[in-house]
Amino acid sequence: QVQLVESGGGLVRPGGSLRLSCAASGSSSSINAMGWYRQAPGKQRELVASITSGGSTNYADFVKGRFTISGDNAKKTVYLQMNSLKPEDTAAYYCNAVFRGIPRDYWGQGTQVTVSS
Repeated sequence: QVQLVESGGGLVRPGGSLRLSCAASGSSSSINAMGWYRQAPGKQRELVASITSGGSTNYADFVKGRFTISGDNAKKTVYLQMNSLKPEDTAAYYCNAVFRGIPRDYWGQGTQVTVSS
């Protein structure tokens, strides 16, 4: 059974940094792509950043220049380095993974990021 386990969320002051991690397990298939989404209360889930197994990255405009996504294919792990955090970055952050040859994606349970003074 595929599992995505996220870690690294928490409370941080505006301007601070956090690093999220997500490790995938339970599948012998290699990773095709992984990404991070977020959902604030009363809002729809939105893409934050994604990365393919080849290293191509995609960022939402609202995080460009502040967040960096990286991955380790061998460990089936994706990271999100979040710098210059703003109160509007407060949300539950969810990891997403697509495996080669598997026609569906998988989600983590979410990790809360709260940016507040």
